[in-house]
Amino acid sequence: MFLSLAAIGLASCNGGFKQGDGGLLYNIHTSKGGAKIKEGDFISLNMVVKTDGDSVLNSTYESGQPTRMAMPKPQAKGDVVAGIGLLGEGDSATFKIASDSIFKGGQQRPPGFKSKYLVFVVKVEKVIAKGALNEQVFRGRVMDYIKSQGDALKAQEPAKIKKYIADHNLTLTKTASGLQYIITTPGTGEKPAVGDTAVVNYTGKMVSGKVFDTSIKAEALKAKIPVDPMRQFAPIRIPVGQAKVIPGWDEGLQLLNKGAKAIFIIPSDIAYKDQGIGPIGPYSPLVFEMEMVDVVKPNPNAPKPVVPQLTPPPTK
Repeated sequence: MFLSLAAIGLASCNGGFKQGDGGLLYNIHTSKGGAKIKEGDFISLNMVVKTDGDSVLNSTYESGQPTRMAMPKPQAKGDVVAGIGLLGEGDSATFKIASDSIFKGGQQRPPGFKSKYLVFVVKVEKVIAKGALNEQVFRGRVMDYIKSQGDALKAQEPAKIKKYIADHNLTLTKTASGLQYIITTPGTGEKPAVGDTAVVNYTGKMVSGKVFDTSIKAEALKAKIPVDPMRQFAPIRIPVGQAKVIPGWDEGLQLLNKGAKAIFIIPSDIAYKDQGIGPIGPYSPLVFEMEMVDVVKPNPNAPKPVVPQLTPPPTK
């Protein structure tokens, strides 16, 4: 009886959180009563990482890309993997882990990070148990699941674009590739052609409004995106038509002359397709605010690259 009352008292002091091994604080919001996740199981989960002041550091909901992995071993008592091991498919929970236990051994805290805890809000979307399944069957089930999720995201993409346009009251021009754009500030002079160098400022967003990258420091600070202290914010130089950027950029840049500003909505077909990259999930349409700072023509006196001549193999 005393132990039960003590446990209730501890949970009350921790704001409804229970204390587990290694000082892990956890609060299970939803429990479906299914089998708990085991090492080696495939899991797909959504996660929001926050400070204890509720500032969001990372969110899979923003990227539309759940974390998918084989359940690893915990690296330490009370880490987030140990917390996930308390859950099964459909369960959700919040874990609080002391920052000092995460940022140790010389690992750097994010700039300005002063939170006592890192807070992980987790929802387990799918579990495929490894159990006694042979590797081929297990991998097949995992790949079937991933494909079904990709097909669903692809089917949802047109509605996401349509909603963004309606929510922002945009009147756009659509090209044959699916690129949609509006020139918000006209420029002057020639538009860049293939072989020219476009000098541009940009801010890239998800259709949720979340900024994932920008060349403008003020925009990065406003959006509170993680910034490398060594990064020099400045317009970037892009060789036009050389496949150095996503196809949507290569096409869109040729629509803008010097001084022009525009909004591009780029479907995943001409962005990062079914793979995504970094915080950008598969089948993610992207929004870019663009400014053509300058158009630089190639130097006619520059030496042309030497193209090696290949000798065809002899014929018999």
